[in-house]
Amino acid sequence: MKINNKRLFLSFVAPFMILLSIIGLILRNNTRKIFYLPIGLMGISMLLEKDVRRRLGRKNILKKIKSYQKVK
Repeated sequence: MKINNKRLFLSFVAPFMILLSIIGLILRNNTRKIFYLPIGLMGISMLLEKDVRRRLGRKNILKKIKSYQKVK
């Protein structure tokens, strides 16, 4: 049960980082806005990396299914 709760918590980290970055960019002074860019970029890169990994995994599974269908 602890593993599921941890995964659920970690799934909200990247969107929270992006939200924090947007709020920081809107509400801070002009000199301090640059400090929120790395947080937002890391959140975006985490989401993109998850998406790419998921797509590659699905393609690999589809290739395996198709290879089994050709044998029969």
